[in-house]
Amino acid sequence: MKNNTTMFHRILEKTIMKKLGGKKAIILTGSRQVGKTTLLRAIFNDSVDTLWMNGDEPDIRNLFENISSTRLKNIFGDKKYVIIDEAQRINDIGLKLKLITDNIPEIQLIATGSSSFDLANQGNEPLTGRKWEYHLYPLSFAEMAMNHGLLDEKRLIRHRLVYGYYPEVVANPGNEREVLKQLSDSYLYKDILMWEQIKKPEKLVKLLQALAFQLGSQVSYSELGQLCGMDSKTIEKYIVLLEQCYVIFRLGSFRRNLRNELKNSKKIYFYDNGIRNALITNFSAIENRTDTGALWENFLVSERKKKLAYDGLWRNNWFWRTVEQAEIDYIEEGDGMIYAFEFKWNPKAKYKIPKSFLNSYPDNIFHIIHPDNVEDFLL
Repeated sequence: MKNNTTMFHRILEKTIMKKLGGKKAIILTGSRQVGKTTLLRAIFNDSVDTLWMNGDEPDIRNLFENISSTRLKNIFGDKKYVIIDEAQRINDIGLKLKLITDNIPEIQLIATGSSSFDLANQGNEPLTGRKWEYHLYPLSFAEMAMNHGLLDEKRLIRHRLVYGYYPEVVANPGNEREVLKQLSDSYLYKDILMWEQIKKPEKLVKLLQALAFQLGSQVSYSELGQLCGMDSKTIEKYIVLLEQCYVIFRLGSFRRNLRNELKNSKKIYFYDNGIRNALITNFSAIENRTDTGALWENFLVSERKKKLAYDGLWRNNWFWRTVEQAEIDYIEEGDGMIYAFEFKWNPKAKYKIPKSFLNSYPDNIFHIIHPDNVEDFLL
């Protein structure tokens, strides 16, 4: 196998290569068009020892109906590596991956999925103890800084805040809007619509647009329901589905000591700024926008999520706010320490950490993150 990756996901590529040849399956999740297949093709370089199967193809799905380990051995033959792309499209895929790992241990199994609906999470966790699981995000600030240098990537931050980090977007400068339109129109909802058989996808689009306009704010399911013409239970169900397809993610509120700390509030962020802006068809330059602060916050929270995942750092994370509206943008807790971060687009902006937070959590480590020092937070 030859490592020929150029700009795509070099950090995770190295991690996966170290796990090859073990007894466990490798599960790679991430939204559609994020580069999962590109990453695996870079690792395996069309090796003759590799069998590729695509769960989007009807004949592959039919093949796995009522399959036995004996037949699978005949199908795999003398291949060392079996890759099942978009594996979530195959019925009872978790149980079938378990069948392979238990009965054909000489095979290195790799499965990818663009949703977490069933992949490795079905039938009472059939792959527990039998898998290495990794998530692939859109390209990250760290990866792009590694590719062409930190200085150049910092110069491109204004561009990234608008167009994001999807590989095809980054690889096609000048055509970002067209690429993002195709991504948001075609791929964003594909798994949700197939899995849930949603009959009114326009409701889903309306919800996503409402979430995009409330970026960086607390969300209320009942208010969203009024905006979108749905009840709050349906709103919550759709939000969970969008999380499972890696379009959005929720951040809860931090509460430990103060009675007036918000208890069950949520913020919702998009995994990619470009997708968010495509949903509201706003690709105006940062200098001409009123939502720059929200875009900066979304960028930092989503990029931090990538960093923690790729570096294998275990941290709990929240935002913090009181009923009196004292707030801190982002809180992390790890190894007994509390880290507080405030995000400011303007490096000269003044900010004082709330006294109520200081009094309750005196040992916190506090930082203000702005474009001049962003590498301290993301590298």
